[in-house]
Amino acid sequence: MAPHNKKSAAAMRPLRKNTNRLAVLIGAGVVVAIFGAFFLVLAQQPSAPAQTAQSAPLGRSADAADYAVGSPGVGEMAPGFAMESTTGDTVDLSDYSGKSVLLYFHEGLGCQPCWDQMRDLDASSDQLTAAGVDDVLTITSGPVDLIAQKMDDDRLASVALADTKMDVIKEYGANDYGMMGDSRAGHSFILVGPDGTIQWRADYGGAPDYTMYVSMTDLLADMEAAGVSGS
Repeated sequence: MAPHNKKSAAAMRPLRKNTNRLAVLIGAGVVVAIFGAFFLVLAQQPSAPAQTAQSAPLGRSADAADYAVGSPGVGEMAPGFAMESTTGDTVDLSDYSGKSVLLYFHEGLGCQPCWDQMRDLDASSDQLTAAGVDDVLTITSGPVDLIAQKMDDDRLASVALADTKMDVIKEYGANDYGMMGDSRAGHSFILVGPDGTIQWRADYGGAPDYTMYVSMTDLLADMEAAGVSGS
């Protein structure tokens, strides 16, 4: 009987090999089918719409800063004030009755871009006049003597007012848009018209960008887009 058993075992070996090979082929086929179905589902998913760059409004640069509009806003009466200037005079907003005056609230000492902004305002008086701005008043907190020294160091000619207790800054809400919390003004422009009402307002200094400098090109373009223009 022994020879018969050996022969049977030898005969079974090819069958086992074929069975194993078939199992491998079936397994591979299943894996391929699963991956094929997966990629077929992906191919049928709707594609996301293509993103297109938004063009900036006419006159603005492509990376121009956005701005908020705080309160008091356009159409409201501008709160009156009287503050000491760096020249030693007291400047009253009512002194500018009948004129359009641009108020520039800024962070002040320690913010060089804020002073660079003032430099560009000084250099752009003709463009501002053409845009309907008769005068510019710059307002920040801090000791008046230190502000005067900074004005002298940077050779700035604007009328600079010292709001040492931040009463005016707070009344205009200009400290609501800045990187220093509410402890200083941010970077706000408010145009007061001849009748004392606010004609335009832009608070650039708020989150998320905390902008502390705006090019004159963008500033003038924003004013024009809001309907501010020379007579």
